[in-house]
Amino acid sequence: MSAAAPRASGAGEPIYLDYAATTPVDRRVVACMLPWLAEDFGNPASGSHAFGWRAQEAVEHARAQVAALIGAEPAEIVWTSGATESDNLALKGALLHEAARGRHLVTVATEHKAVLDVAHELRRQGCELTLLDVCPDGLLDLERFRDALRPDTVLASVMLVNNETGVVQDVEALGAICRERGVLLHVDAAQASGKLAIDLRRWPVDLMSLTAHKSYGPKGIGALYVRRKPRVRLAAQMHGGGHERGLRSGTLPTHQCVGMGAAFALAAAEMDAECARMRTLQQRLLQGIEGIGGVRLNGHPRRRVPHNVNVSFEGIEGPLLLESLTGVAASSGSACSSASLEPSHVLRALGLDDAQAHASLRLTMGRFTTAREVDDTVQCLQASVARLRGRQSPI
Repeated sequence: MSAAAPRASGAGEPIYLDYAATTPVDRRVVACMLPWLAEDFGNPASGSHAFGWRAQEAVEHARAQVAALIGAEPAEIVWTSGATESDNLALKGALLHEAARGRHLVTVATEHKAVLDVAHELRRQGCELTLLDVCPDGLLDLERFRDALRPDTVLASVMLVNNETGVVQDVEALGAICRERGVLLHVDAAQASGKLAIDLRRWPVDLMSLTAHKSYGPKGIGALYVRRKPRVRLAAQMHGGGHERGLRSGTLPTHQCVGMGAAFALAAAEMDAECARMRTLQQRLLQGIEGIGGVRLNGHPRRRVPHNVNVSFEGIEGPLLLESLTGVAASSGSACSSASLEPSHVLRALGLDDAQAHASLRLTMGRFTTAREVDDTVQCLQASVARLRGRQSPI
């Protein structure tokens, strides 16, 4: 079955360059999910008949597919409703379980709100929080990170791929520092699965949050990796039935689990070729944008995934630019913060002022992006930027 886009841009539809917000579900994934909605509808927890056995077998097969993409064991994968729930379970679960040892949490100013808001809530509940700044290129200084760890530090949480800039943190080195100090490391990898190789057999990471809908799977399903050796213990945040080894109660949605497993299996099979194609498209897009003039690339120029281009346009307000780009579906930051009028906290952490942050545009490409769409996007940007700069120029 081919990986045809569920809906092609064109014919009145804008070009979709907001893959960091969500991805379309690959048709091959949909095909895998459908039988588990109406035909094989059993509850995976029903252990007394064939309907439940088949559902349980499908769930465990999907669990193994998710584990395989990140170099984990199937038993280390806990199903959740998405990365936000995984982040909550990781941070709250670790701090609560280890409360006798310490109440200190370290995280980074550029994290997703799903981590930052949890961290601030934990501080409200009596935990101590250290929020680290990043360098102007978006990378975390390793020595500053090391110095932030204390004897009472329980957990550090660092995003692998930033959702706004695409910058990739060196979590392998950060994990080694945490191991030296006896601190757990949680990694939000929602934007990383299928974009770069992850090997938890080798990486010293204890907890990792994942989601399906950033990797051509369905919304509403995710997972938390919980290391077994050395054993990581968490306090459950959802109770009632003892599902998922007591860590996350609730009836598992077989079709959603199957969809995430299928999406991650496709990512594993196609990642190398897809990333090579993305690098070509990224360079094509960057070259076209740089020709406009007065453009700044936000985030490290090389330590970033090839799917992301985050740029600021001198003298232009981002909301106005987005409004004028009727032919392109893009964003000025995280989809979770799109209703806010505040400038991006990620770009502010990189040192941009309010005007620069407001003048930024996030263009994220994916599996169904074509070279023609990239070229058309550049043309749209050239026209919009010229029109807006002309309108804002003094008479």
